[in-house]
Amino acid sequence: MANSLRGEVLKLYKNLLYLGREYPKGADYFRSRLKAAFLKNKDVKDPEKIKQLIARGEFVIKELEALYFLRKYRALKQRYYSDD
Repeated sequence: MANSLRGEVLKLYKNLLYLGREYPKGADYFRSRLKAAFLKNKDVKDPEKIKQLIARGEFVIKELEALYFLRKYRALKQRYYSDD
């Protein structure tokens, strides 16, 4: 794996670990699933395939952020607006 791709993979892993702290099922659940996903692809050597996997990881980051924003929005809406 090229050095630049290795750095991107490590950055992706760290970002996902950071986002996983607030995961609804718990940080331990998220960490174990994340580790399994990265270990499953540890033997990939093709730079194009690695770039595809990084793009998929970036998509997961966007989905997690959307999940967290939606959860915060729902909590605020529930606090300030009654269902009457």
